[in-house]
Amino acid sequence: MSENDSPNEDGANFPSQEGALIEELLHDVPLEVSVELGRVSLNLREIAARLGPGSIIPLNKMTGDKLDVRVNNRLVARAEAVAVGERCGVRIVEIVESGEADQS
Repeated sequence: MSENDSPNEDGANFPSQEGALIEELLHDVPLEVSVELGRVSLNLREIAARLGPGSIIPLNKMTGDKLDVRVNNRLVARAEAVAVGERCGVRIVEIVESGEADQS
């Protein structure tokens, strides 16, 4: 095996240049990243009565709870809200194991 070859899961050897090529091809694939602050279920009557300028709708998350970070609707991490200058942001605090992500 040359220094440019590396075994894959099956033990077969592929040149690392192939891996770099695949990474380069996938580098610009768009993904949707969303952070869920919380959820609430309301019926149409509640929305009509409560939704308007200045309305406050309480969510199911408590202040300080970790926020769910999803990539293409799949849970991948948990984060906390932070201020970044004049904007909101998130700080990743935990990467979710694939088994846990499948249950969510």
